[in-house]
Amino acid sequence: MSVKDHAVSDPTRQVCRICVFCGSSAGSKPAYTDIAQRLGKAIARSGCPLVYGGGNVGLMGVVAEAAMSSGGRVIGIIPERLFAMVEQPELTELLIVRDMHERKALMQQKADAFIAMPGGIGTMEELFEVWSWRYIGYHRKPVALLDVEGYYQGLLGFLDHMVQEGFLRQDLRDDLLVDDNPESMVLRVIEAARNPGSAPVPKMPERRSSSRA
Repeated sequence: MSVKDHAVSDPTRQVCRICVFCGSSAGSKPAYTDIAQRLGKAIARSGCPLVYGGGNVGLMGVVAEAAMSSGGRVIGIIPERLFAMVEQPELTELLIVRDMHERKALMQQKADAFIAMPGGIGTMEELFEVWSWRYIGYHRKPVALLDVEGYYQGLLGFLDHMVQEGFLRQDLRDDLLVDDNPESMVLRVIEAARNPGSAPVPKMPERRSSSRA
């Protein structure tokens, strides 16, 4: 099935859909699983559907199970290759797509806000892609980090370094929502999704003129 197959009118669209990016493993600390459970429950209690990468592995499975068991709606989006590799929990809706590119495009289309929990290189790719899309102007949906046990402190420090070195604007750095509490994080992204006017305006650098001697 293609992305276009899902580009239809959805009567539940007025409800903020929250996409969660997180690890396909549970990590080395029990706190990661605990916060994932709290996040899934908080999303369900908010009335917002959860969008995630499908499967029952790692923190991804924990978030989905917590949301489903709390009465929430969960939409899983998974490429064919991964679908064949992992078991699937009972979800409200499971969309099987061709590849990772289609998966990410559909997750961006289906969601109204994005929260990144601890994860590996896949989580980093998803996070930076939707954040850069917001900067360029492809969407105005909020992007957030749920910083569990200081997991993202190193990354936040590097983002500050980018600002200092002139490769990242301060307003873009400040645009990234950061919280260590899943309940308040959910409330913040819902508020930001409902008031998208705060998105930074892209500013392209001036084109350098070339001259020939």
